[in-house]
Amino acid sequence: MAVKEANLQEIEKQMTVDGIETNYLEAGAGNKETMVLIHGSGPGVSAFANWRLVIPRLSETFHVFAPDVIGFGKTAKLEENEYGLDVWVNHLINFIEEVADGPVHIVGNSFGGAMALQIAHRRPDLINKLILMGTVGVKHELSPGLQKVWGYDPSIENMRELIKLFSYNQEAANNEELVRLRYEASMEPESKEAFHNMFYNNQQERLDELSLEDEEIKQIEKDTILFHGLEDQVIPFEATSYKLMKLLPNAELHLFNQCGHWTQIEKTEPFIDHILAFTKGE
Repeated sequence: MAVKEANLQEIEKQMTVDGIETNYLEAGAGNKETMVLIHGSGPGVSAFANWRLVIPRLSETFHVFAPDVIGFGKTAKLEENEYGLDVWVNHLINFIEEVADGPVHIVGNSFGGAMALQIAHRRPDLINKLILMGTVGVKHELSPGLQKVWGYDPSIENMRELIKLFSYNQEAANNEELVRLRYEASMEPESKEAFHNMFYNNQQERLDELSLEDEEIKQIEKDTILFHGLEDQVIPFEATSYKLMKLLPNAELHLFNQCGHWTQIEKTEPFIDHILAFTKGE
């Protein structure tokens, strides 16, 4: 099946959530089960950058929402010292309560996976099933790859190096349109400042802040599927998804070979196939 990319102009919307001007994507009919997609934390990231390839197929089955988290994309930015776990998680909880009448499936990518785990811990009533990919959220040491991502200094060449880091297929770094789009997004003044304020300093402390304790993770009983690229250089699976697999009581783990951190981009169709089967209970 050929990959179809979502059209931003058709699905982008805005609303105020708990006083925060929030940008989000919406696709699919309202009479379907709701799915919320939470993006990662790379420079220049947004809901559209993360999910543009998976939204078209997922929206055939689900009513899909994908917010820009506070500090990212077109959602409002905060002052330097205002970013933190509670701000992000509470905003996402309020967003879910605005768009859904009942529990939702959550797909969390990397940083977004940590958000999903936190929501499942704090508000299990809002969760149907958890889909986590290349996720953080469990205690582990900062990897050299994540250090490079969060320590990014904006330039075309540094963005090219990050795309090499994210991808198993190194040809992705030769995609000049991709490199320039992500670079230009990372250079947008407010986003550039926000990214620096969120992640540039005290990186291990930030990673620890995003993580639940092992005993807290053991109490999350939601059905969970963990996806990870075997060649992920940003979030190594042995320290994260493998550990989560042993802690979460109702989890399964799917490893993709020849795949880096961008599961939804490098393995788009099989990734979606597994999500559809998992959510249908097959």
